[in-house]
Parts: sequence; C-alpha cells; structure tokens
Amino acid sequence: MLVTKPNGNQLPGIRSDETQGERWRVPTESDQAITVVYVEDDERLARLTTQYLQSHGVTVVHVARGDLAPAEVERTRPDVVLLDLMLPGIDGVEVCRRIRARSDVPIVMVTARTEEADRVVGLEGGADDYVAKPFSSRELLARVRAQARRGRGLSGPRSERLQVGQLSIDGSTRTVTRGGVVIALTTQEFDLLRVLAERKGRVLSRDQLLALLHGTADEAFDRSIDVHVSRLRHKLGDDPRHPSLLKTVRGAGYVLVSDEDAGREL
Repeated sequence: MLVTKPNGNQLPGIRSDETQGERWRVPTESDQAITVVYVEDDERLARLTTQYLQSHGVTVVHVARGDLAPAEVERTRPDVVLLDLMLPGIDGVEVCRRIRARSDVPIVMVTARTEEADRVVGLEGGADDYVAKPFSSRELLARVRAQARRGRGLSGPRSERLQVGQLSIDGSTRTVTRGGVVIALTTQEFDLLRVLAERKGRVLSRDQLLALLHGTADEAFDRSIDVHVSRLRHKLGDDPRHPSLLKTVRGAGYVLVSDEDAGREL
C-alpha cells in the first residue's frame, strides 16, 4: 500500500515499487471521498494518473491484471471503475462483463483503441463511458466525478415519479398506475418494479437485482425472484407467455421496456 500526502510526497517506510493493490488516499468533502478501482497494466501511466486523481481527493486502488480486477471490485465496492481494454490475464471487455454480472458500479473504459467497433464492444459489454488515450487528466477526473454522482443518484434530484410508457410509479406514495388504473403491489413487488424502472431498457441479472434491492445476495429472495416477476406481470396485465413490458432475456436477466418499445427484439 502506498499513501501520499496532498503535496505528493511519499510517506516514509512505504515501498515505491508496489503496484498491486496500491491505495492513495486524500479525501475531501467536495468529492465525497470518491473511490476508484483503476485497472491498468502500464505502471507509469497508472502512477501518473493515480497521482493526479489523488491530488483531487480521489482514493485509487490500482490493479495491474485483468483476472484480478473482478475480485478487487467486489472487495472494494468502489464508486467508479476505470478499466483499460488491453490487459494481461483477461482483457478489459471480459473484465467488464464479469463485473457487470455482479455489480451496477459505473465503468469507464480507458484505452488506446479508438476504432468505433472497439468502443461499441466495450459499451455493449456493460461500460458506461469511454475515454481514449492519450486523454486529458482534467477530463478523466470530470468523468469520474460525473459517473460517481450518477452511481450515487446525485446527478440531479431523484425523481419520485417514474414514467415508463403508460406505467407511472410514484415513490413518495409508493403507488403504481398503468393507463390511469391503480395497481396494488406488495412492498417487494414495488421495490423490484422501481429498480427495473429506474434502469428501463437495461437488462439486469438476478445478482444485480439482489445487490440493488438488498446490497447483498439474499438466498430466499433469489429463489423467489421469478415468482415476484411472474406476479408483477400478472398485475401489470402483461402476457406471461409472451411478455411485452417486463421481459426475460434468456441467460441474462430481466428488462422493463416501455409500451412503445414492447415489440422490439432484445
């Protein structure tokens, strides 16, 4: 572990050549102690980028190999993941997929690849943003802060009312209507629907739903999640055999779509 002061000087007794699991901490109130897991095998770039981020109050946990990244993300629970594409062990796209299978943490791809196809692969693999090398440190910091705000629900005032087509969800009164008709839901059904509505159009796995609903995996809820989805469909008037609103994506999870998008293929 390497801890530096705000002036960038290394504290005595700490090795300067330690690269795996390094942490720099200079928390500030303005940045709300943002924590980043930075997956980058270029030691010099990682060091310079980390020094810049830590000088602006960001805690950085550096991981130099792709195959070690998912476990570090699960252990650290960061606000943002900065992820290089070309990595030893496993590449960034696979790292992104493994992280996304268990976490909704914002992921920013940082890579020298600038072809559109590479950007699309990264974003379709679950990344939320993309920065091409060489990048501006100020821009990277701004993106980190923006993604951290979004991940914390601070990109704007949280909407108490969500609208997905004809479906209206009021968080303040915990009521749901579709086409003006009130739909009575249990507490778990409402919470599940709201999580899906807040991420409408995005496929969420069971693990992601559990993390968003409980923070940790709940075995009892996991076994009954299909039942909750089935009951939701019934109450929303969705055809259980051919659902058009709350869809199952085979091998991936569930997605809530609007009435306008109901007929499109996923």
